[in-house]
Amino acid sequence: MPFSILPFLLLAIPVAEIAVFIVVGGQIGVVWTLACIVITAVIGSILLRVQGFQIINRLREETQAGRVPGRELGHGAMILVAGVLLLTPGFVTDTLGFLLFVPPVRDAIWRFLASRIRFTVVGGASSMAGKAFDEHFRSSGNRPEEGVVDLDPSEFHRGRDAAGEATAGEDDPSERRLGDDRNPNRGPSPWRDD
Repeated sequence: MPFSILPFLLLAIPVAEIAVFIVVGGQIGVVWTLACIVITAVIGSILLRVQGFQIINRLREETQAGRVPGRELGHGAMILVAGVLLLTPGFVTDTLGFLLFVPPVRDAIWRFLASRIRFTVVGGASSMAGKAFDEHFRSSGNRPEEGVVDLDPSEFHRGRDAAGEATAGEDDPSERRLGDDRNPNRGPSPWRDD
């Protein structure tokens, strides 16, 4: 959205809301107008919860299938905006919020936005236990810089040497107890009077 339109919208929406409040309040009364605002906020919070969980489940399915969940992220963002609009008092924002909760409306908006957005996948790996990332770097020939020790998980043992003995300068972690201050990497405790 161009920045020249934004100040106009920030002024136009509250003016439109006030005008609609006056018209609706004159037709149905102040109490019923306020009741409508509260009811739309409650309905909006329920819709936000239900459709939000549906989108989260679809996001999870897409990522587990190894696909980029662009559509689901777009729908999730629109549902979030719809919830904010419905919780904002006013009939204009409520109308816009309810429209964003309708899936065909979101699909139309998504098609419009997707035609103007260019997606780029960087890295191309998901975080499935780091396996895809690890295999990518091993197969592509990218190696760590000098001075970096690259170990497989089976080769890494904290505080023990290859024979299973505690390494020099480190105590046996199995002998440590709660509150034991023998860890050289930890500073003095702020909770103790040493």
